[in-house]
Amino acid sequence: MFYSFSGRLNASSPLRTSLERGLLMPSNSIQYLVFDVESVADGDLVARVRYPEDQLTATEAIARYRGELMDKYNSDFIPYTFQVPVSVVAGKVDAAYRLVEIVALDEPEFRPHVITRHFWQGWEAYQQPTLVSFNGRTFDLPLLELAAFRYGLSVPRWFAPGARSYEQPRNRYNTSSHLDLMEVLTNSGASRFNGGLNLAANLLGKPGKMDVQGSMVQDLYEQGSLQEINDYCRCDVLDTYFTFLRASVMLGNLALEQEQEIVLETKQWLESKASEKPVYQRYLSHWGDWKNPWNPS
Repeated sequence: MFYSFSGRLNASSPLRTSLERGLLMPSNSIQYLVFDVESVADGDLVARVRYPEDQLTATEAIARYRGELMDKYNSDFIPYTFQVPVSVVAGKVDAAYRLVEIVALDEPEFRPHVITRHFWQGWEAYQQPTLVSFNGRTFDLPLLELAAFRYGLSVPRWFAPGARSYEQPRNRYNTSSHLDLMEVLTNSGASRFNGGLNLAANLLGKPGKMDVQGSMVQDLYEQGSLQEINDYCRCDVLDTYFTFLRASVMLGNLALEQEQEIVLETKQWLESKASEKPVYQRYLSHWGDWKNPWNPS
């Protein structure tokens, strides 16, 4: 859970525990939520929808569908419509673009229905901060919207059916609600961004993809490696955050000198957290500093 709460808490309350751990804070202190989603196929759904007469197990249905996709598209990634979230990591960023905290939702249980509820309730409790993603318009948010549909969750402020279309948070060009960095870098899809987040991060000297790739998530899940999936998601959020900082420079919202100062502060923050989150040490071991052509010394 990553949202603020007001009210009385008893000693055994999970919210009280979260407060003591420092995960919750005043909702008005957060301006942006930089997030990423990892998901896996729902094998029972695949079996019911695609192979209703074959009496396949969930594992068998997933394996067959992946094989069909690989033969046809040279990729075995199952469409998001058959998937559920098993990791959502959110980086909480204040109005000064400084990273306050990174939280994996519903850690360590990582239950899809609870993850989904915490994401949407968190966005509302923080007074609808700007969501920041990389390619979230075509994958992460549609998946989380469908998960809300699947789990019977109400998200009226996100859909805003009574608002004018250009004011609805889901509107493609409403960047005050959702800033998709892929959209920024491709002129809203007018061009392709070959290389994705990995390339964007490497342009800035940051690690990008390390020992885990997105295509490995399904297999990691089947092996029971949920923590490894969430560590991978944390690193993607860090790459997205640094890409967000540079995009903010490009858009004129942040001076380059300020960005470089914030990057250094964030590195120091990661160093201070590395003992409790070993994945940060791995991220730092692949760290590279951006080479400034304006000040090569």
